[in-house]
Amino acid sequence: MSKAHQDINNKPRAISKKISIFVHLAPFFTPYKLLLVASILALVFTSVISLIVPLAVRQLIDNFESTQVDLLDKYFFSALIVAGLLAAGTALRYTLVTKIGERVITDIRIAVFDKVVGMSPVFYEKLLTGEVLSRITTDTTLVLSVIGSSISIALRNILIFFGGLIFMIITSLKLTGLVLLIVTFVLLPILTLGRRVRRLSKENQDWIAKGSANATQSLEAVQTVQAFTHEQNTKAIFSEIMEKGFVSAKRRIWARALMTMIVIFLVFSAIIGVLWIGAYDVRAENLSQGTLVQFVIYSVMVGGSVAAISEVWGELQRAAGATERLIDLLDSRDEILDPKDPVKMPKKIQGALTFENVSFRYPSRPDYL
Repeated sequence: MSKAHQDINNKPRAISKKISIFVHLAPFFTPYKLLLVASILALVFTSVISLIVPLAVRQLIDNFESTQVDLLDKYFFSALIVAGLLAAGTALRYTLVTKIGERVITDIRIAVFDKVVGMSPVFYEKLLTGEVLSRITTDTTLVLSVIGSSISIALRNILIFFGGLIFMIITSLKLTGLVLLIVTFVLLPILTLGRRVRRLSKENQDWIAKGSANATQSLEAVQTVQAFTHEQNTKAIFSEIMEKGFVSAKRRIWARALMTMIVIFLVFSAIIGVLWIGAYDVRAENLSQGTLVQFVIYSVMVGGSVAAISEVWGELQRAAGATERLIDLLDSRDEILDPKDPVKMPKKIQGALTFENVSFRYPSRPDYL
């Protein structure tokens, strides 16, 4: 949170370190309960259909050598129906989730603008107009990517993870134990590197907001800048801010890339190891070929869901900082408040106005009279 926000609220607020900051957006979802419920149902439906696919594949493989042609045709036809349901459900889920995301983010932008447009000049002495605009544009765009996509992907992959894990246990308890052993090591980089990604993401967004504020301030007073031949200094200041933001972005990119690389390597190494051991079980006739393929597909689904969750986790952490700054604006308290019961001025005003012991200072520079 910027120092300006702390001054406005007269008390510092701790930087959000948890994804729970998104709970503050709940009031914006309340008017669209039916749409939200429909989105969740579509999400659950597509996840369930995805978990059915490996079962259909198993039946196809185990019946390749079947002499009953009608039964084989029936399995292939059933597989086509499952594929059609999955395609239709995915399209419906995308439509509903994207629609509610766009609707909610529009309401957030309107709410933030309604809040800041009524703030007193003191507010804009402490917070540059460019930074406010950055919050309404850049930060809301990040939050939109989460509401309209990332959260849906995360929830879907969580359902697939647990559902796939249950089917893996049913298929082969021994192979599932080996997979879970690797998953334990997968969680370590997510927890450790995730904190660093979150911190760097917020730092990067702060630099972007600062650059936007500097550019807006300079361009709004460009005649003054040119009148004092301050162009080169203005360019240098803006360039320095942008370069620092780029350096911050590079650190965030490397941290997230490292986390993704480690997670994907561990997950798919586990799948290869399980397939290796499973091949010996097939040779020993402890498993059928279809059962092994079913287990491998579930393993890939579970591994892919873990990798996807690690990707989405980085997006959620990045958007958490943006959400915090938007909440700060919505929660800002103005130092100059309108009276609750204003008294109307008399029609005829008489009297004299005098100034005695009057001093003045800008709110952003309280030490200078």
